[in-house]
Amino acid sequence: MGLLRFSFRSEILSLHSNITVTFPTENMTYYPLADAKREEGVAPRRQWEYRKDMKYQTVYVLHGGGDDDTCVVRKSNLERYAEDNCVMTVTAQVNDSFFMDTQYGYKYFTYMTEELPKVVQTLFPSSSEKEDNFVLGMAMGGNGALALGIKRPDLYAACVDLSGGIGCSVDTDAFIEELRTLKMERLGATFGDPDNIRDGEYDLGGYIRRYQAKGITIPKLFLAVGENDFIRDTVRRDRDALRGYGIDFYYEEAEKHAHDWNFWDIYIKKALDEWLPLKKKPIYQ
Repeated sequence: MGLLRFSFRSEILSLHSNITVTFPTENMTYYPLADAKREEGVAPRRQWEYRKDMKYQTVYVLHGGGDDDTCVVRKSNLERYAEDNCVMTVTAQVNDSFFMDTQYGYKYFTYMTEELPKVVQTLFPSSSEKEDNFVLGMAMGGNGALALGIKRPDLYAACVDLSGGIGCSVDTDAFIEELRTLKMERLGATFGDPDNIRDGEYDLGGYIRRYQAKGITIPKLFLAVGENDFIRDTVRRDRDALRGYGIDFYYEEAEKHAHDWNFWDIYIKKALDEWLPLKKKPIYQ
């Protein structure tokens, strides 16, 4: 697997930003597939050829609260699972912004959905087609994945929310109540006055209601949470709200699992192996 930590200055954030990118390289060969020299070394075992303009499907992996862009790669087997499924992954460091355009001035949602994809698709072999892009997150990143998928249905074919319980919610009333009662300063700093949430930029339920009125379809959604996760009931409220709107989605609770990497590692693998519509091979022009 190829691994790169890339730093660049974001114009949207006016900050130097770090991203960690993985590339599936173990099955790639620089030999033409018909070349007899492939009998040398490990080349015969490699099934895909490096070619000009070759692209990969890409999964944007959103980290949890308190983490950075390296934590997912360091604490899970993401590299191996991505290699097995022949996809690129991109994890961006967003601090504890909930992946939103915050009230304190940093526009992380705009960064994630406008600037970062352009940088990644220009500098790296990432396909720009909607059908080839996905978003997956855990904990704070789970809410972020849900928000990116619902707010920008033009960008992603599917999104995966693992243990997403703090941040934007499909259940408008529950989200407003959370902002009023949960003693977490960064929530208020990001989302502002709870009285301004309904049908605003942070109200995922509001987006769904408007989409349904206009006939707009959101990406396929996958939600999962551990049975013993402290955030489980909040995830269930998102589940119930999606059901109330008649949205097609998949939901799963993992017996005996909690809010930790033991759960997330299993479900990252499940998402890549089973849930996401991956081609499992490079895209040749």
